[in-house]
Amino acid sequence: MSNAKSRLFFLDAIRAWAILMMLQGHFIDGLLDNVFRNDANILFSTWKYFRGITAPVFFTVSGFIFTFLLIRSPQTGWANPRVKKGIKRGIELLVIAYLLRMNLFGLLKGEIYDSFYLVDVLHCIGLSLLFIIGFYLLTFAKQKWIFPTILASTTVLLFLLEPLYKASSFEFLPQLIANYLTKANGSVFTIIPWLGYATIGSFMSVMFSKYQNSKNLYSYIVPIYVSIGLVLIFASSDFFYAIYEITGIELFQQIFNNNYLFIRLGDVLIVFSIFILLRKALMNATWLRIGQSTLSIYIIHFIILYGSFTGVGLYRFFHHSLNPWIAIPGAILFMIVSTFLALRYENHKVEIKSNISSFLSTTRIYLEQIAIIVFELLRTVTEKILRVLGLIKN
Repeated sequence: MSNAKSRLFFLDAIRAWAILMMLQGHFIDGLLDNVFRNDANILFSTWKYFRGITAPVFFTVSGFIFTFLLIRSPQTGWANPRVKKGIKRGIELLVIAYLLRMNLFGLLKGEIYDSFYLVDVLHCIGLSLLFIIGFYLLTFAKQKWIFPTILASTTVLLFLLEPLYKASSFEFLPQLIANYLTKANGSVFTIIPWLGYATIGSFMSVMFSKYQNSKNLYSYIVPIYVSIGLVLIFASSDFFYAIYEITGIELFQQIFNNNYLFIRLGDVLIVFSIFILLRKALMNATWLRIGQSTLSIYIIHFIILYGSFTGVGLYRFFHHSLNPWIAIPGAILFMIVSTFLALRYENHKVEIKSNISSFLSTTRIYLEQIAIIVFELLRTVTEKILRVLGLIKN
């Protein structure tokens, strides 16, 4: 196995941790009774803080891995096979995201519920991949520094301008598009500012790839990540307030008042550093398989918890009703079940897809035969009626 490929193992370990944290976070946040949500409780406040790290980590590592595979190909531009694969993957994630929000009972009644149009993490990751591909295609023929500069600049601008666009409901846009830009209609995530975490992950990947053959790469990368991370967590808010006092620009005070984006980026860098340091201890095959099966795990957890397709899920029956003594063991069991089912699916994915394809082909053939029979029957009945009415001759 190549050295470059082995370096991706710590990223799979991060993804495994992130998806499991997402599962327990969704379970407890959705089902824990509001009575027990007390920020003064150190256990709840600690859980809440770490839950807030999960999505930034997931977006960042997604951008990192995708870009690592994209730029390591010797081909460039449209000749790069990762471009078409990436476009296919991005569109696939968008389609799956909408399918998970579809309610079959609503479709049978001829209705598409408003929740179908809401944007979630899967929409944003899929669209983020398409943006990264777009930036790559616009810059691959130019000097090499332009691509990472655009990536880093995108992150900085999205994070700095967040107080400005956050206040807008984008009512002038169709709701389908507006939901990607505002939470006013109920979207859980929006492409702005979350694209910023994917692009910073992409930027980190470019830097990583540039120096990946350096023997002392990790000796430098960990101190750099830790230093920048600690500065973002503990000093970025004061920095923005200092700029506000010097310039009087209101935007910087607004950032200071709610500086979660830069602080979370600092958290992401600390998480990356920890997993890099522990990379040799995280080579467990099952753990890495979890990191490589995040999409399957996400889909299964969404169906069980939120009741995709039917509307019948745990959320419907236990929404904000469980006490911690049930919610915590329940979250652990939920993680185990979702992961087990996903890994079982991955083991038999080829066979399952083949069976589904065979079933659809057989169904299509039967439907075609039924359509022919129905057509012939309708034609015969129509001719008889027209003869009775004297509109056609025998």
